[in-house]
Amino acid sequence: MTDTVDTATDQAALAINGLEMSYVVRGTPREVLRGVTFSVQPGEAYGLVGESGCGKSTTAYAALRYLPGNGLITEGSIVADGLTLTDMSSAELREFRARRASMVYQDPVQAMNPVTKVGDQVAEAFTILGQSKDQALASALEALERVKIAAPESVMDRYPYQLSGGMLQRVVIAMALACDPTLLVLDEPTTGLDATVEAEVLDLVRDLRRELNSAVLLIAHNLGVIRTMCDRVGVMYAGRIVEEGTVTDVFDNPSHPYTKGLLNSIPRHGIRKGDRELFAIPGNLPQIGDALPTCVYVERCPVATEICSTEVPPVVERTVGGHWTRCHHPDRIDQVPDPEEVSIDHTVGTEEIIGVRGVSKTFRQRGNDVPALVSIEMGFAEGETLGLVGESGSGKSTLAKTMTGVHPPDEGGAITLRGREMKGKATERVEESIRAIQMVFQNPDSALNRAWTVRRILMRAVTKLTGLKGAEAEERAIEIATSMRLSERHLDMRPRQLSGGLKQRVAIARAFAGDPEVVVCDEPTSALDVSVQAAILNLLAQLQREERTSYLFISHDIGVVRYLADRIAVMYVGRIMELGTTEQLFDGPVHPYTEALLSAVPSVDGTASNRIPLEGDIPSPANPPPGCVFHTRCQYVIEGTCDVVVPEEVDVGGGHRILCHLPVDQLPVPVELTAKT
Repeated sequence: MTDTVDTATDQAALAINGLEMSYVVRGTPREVLRGVTFSVQPGEAYGLVGESGCGKSTTAYAALRYLPGNGLITEGSIVADGLTLTDMSSAELREFRARRASMVYQDPVQAMNPVTKVGDQVAEAFTILGQSKDQALASALEALERVKIAAPESVMDRYPYQLSGGMLQRVVIAMALACDPTLLVLDEPTTGLDATVEAEVLDLVRDLRRELNSAVLLIAHNLGVIRTMCDRVGVMYAGRIVEEGTVTDVFDNPSHPYTKGLLNSIPRHGIRKGDRELFAIPGNLPQIGDALPTCVYVERCPVATEICSTEVPPVVERTVGGHWTRCHHPDRIDQVPDPEEVSIDHTVGTEEIIGVRGVSKTFRQRGNDVPALVSIEMGFAEGETLGLVGESGSGKSTLAKTMTGVHPPDEGGAITLRGREMKGKATERVEESIRAIQMVFQNPDSALNRAWTVRRILMRAVTKLTGLKGAEAEERAIEIATSMRLSERHLDMRPRQLSGGLKQRVAIARAFAGDPEVVVCDEPTSALDVSVQAAILNLLAQLQREERTSYLFISHDIGVVRYLADRIAVMYVGRIMELGTTEQLFDGPVHPYTEALLSAVPSVDGTASNRIPLEGDIPSPANPPPGCVFHTRCQYVIEGTCDVVVPEEVDVGGGHRILCHLPVDQLPVPVELTAKT
């Protein structure tokens, strides 16, 4: 069944019309795209949003005919820059991709050859266009300058592993822009990047779009990125676009129950875990290939009626400007339940569970000392969440691994559990200390044994951490699985059979198997879509209330940290630059670095702040700047002081600590958000 939405193809940089596509699995076609229709005009940015598995990335790859061998287009057309891609031969497609269109992938590490220098890889994009080797190398240098990479000559001579994630993404974009494409497809280009680098990459794409008048198709699960970057947005569910319009129309006046569900899943308007739980859309996406003859969302829709199960929903125009939805009941959108604003009892204990006293960590690399942590002082109490934020390379993960005993601290530092000092290495800690601190990793695929069932994974954790065996161990495994809302059916499945959200639940269940006092969460929701993220955050908050567990929560997503954390520590080059309650950080005054981090956060609410760009990259811990390590990027730098003298920690009130030379009355206040025009 194809869409009936009209789309102009004559002038479009990309026009997809009634696209039906299947993956052939064991000889059986399994439908994945159901009549997808949309267009992107020159100079326009179009966003696609939806849960993982809804068909966003498949649509992006189909737009350039980058399809696997089992991908089968059964109906519809793809027209780009006046050329019909669905009629092209392989040779014609290669020529089109080389000269008119480019794609930027989610993971720049996977997109680059690890054993070839960056300069040679960028130059290859120009040799394909017919340039000589010398011309291509010169063009590669110009391309890196174009994407504002610092010291491009040095970068040309490095290997990919020697660059940060943000720099690698800039390199990939430089390669993609080699042909001055009329169409640029971006598939989750900022996932995994910290807020400041994400803002820089988005600024770069925005500037280049204006410069080249390129059309942009942007895939992202961060709705704030879509709101900030795009002119129009399509909301996709189960391979069908269910709503489309300008970002203002769709995000401010959603007309499909699914769109409203996605927006309700985000921690917006400064809400905290003590205000209410986040809304998680009940149920799961249909499996690829499931027969969906009527409304694709009917099984999860809170306002569905009998007609939704018997008739295909019509396309309903909501505004003259092109805002439409595919729904039988768009006028009942107000009946979609909003999250209830209820006061949730959340109290933090008075006893310190974990204490970090004067902890430093120095690594030895190529004969040089590299101080990754410098004199860290902090602690957190029973039932408290300490959020840890900062750019990549600031030392967040090193601090987490030092706490858990993966890296022993340098001599003179101590990590205490309820006042008693623990051994530096986990292998030397007593059983009580090992059980007390557990960890949830960013990627459950890497953290879980793919060959084991969920039952075996949890049984092993229970046996190792509690000493229980046999029936008692299995009873405990089932109990912890049930508390994570995992069913008996899930226990006999392997990780590869589970969705991303379910795999993360298994990882959390394993961490809680031994009733830990502290759980270190290292980016546990960064790769999840907003609805699954909401469910995981609700689960963590619930477990904290019930078990009185403390969290060290590391995340690049400032909005998520604001929702879950009681206090926040801001790290930079291995130092804690600021530590205070969540309210103190968001109400100010704050450290200049914190101000820059908060100003970089994209908002889904149509609000914008004057972003404070941070010039240059985060300094190397092997060669930190003298004085205040932030002075090389600080807009408030005091010459002769900040670049010479190491600042002392100042308490600005209520235990709010800041490491800065500025007088308290001159410290910045976070930029007040103003309505976006």
